[in-house]
Amino acid sequence: MNCPRCQQENRAGAQFCEECATPLARRCDGCGAELSPTARFCPECAHPTGIAAAPVAEPRVCDARALSHA
Repeated sequence: MNCPRCQQENRAGAQFCEECATPLARRCDGCGAELSPTARFCPECAHPTGIAAAPVAEPRVCDARALSHA
C-alpha cells in the first residue's frame, strides 16, 4: 500500500507509513471499501473487520469512609 502523503510503499496490513507515520487507510476484506480506524463492521457490506468492541469497565462501589477528609 502506498502512503497517501509521501507515496512510500508499505507492507500489506501496515497501520502507519514506515517513512512518515501517516495513518494508512484500512480496507474491507469483503468488498474493498475504505474503513475508519475504529470500524467494527464495513459500512458498505457489513463484513466484520476483526476489531473487538472496547471492554466496558465494571462499576466500583465507593466506601463513604474513604471519601471523608476528617
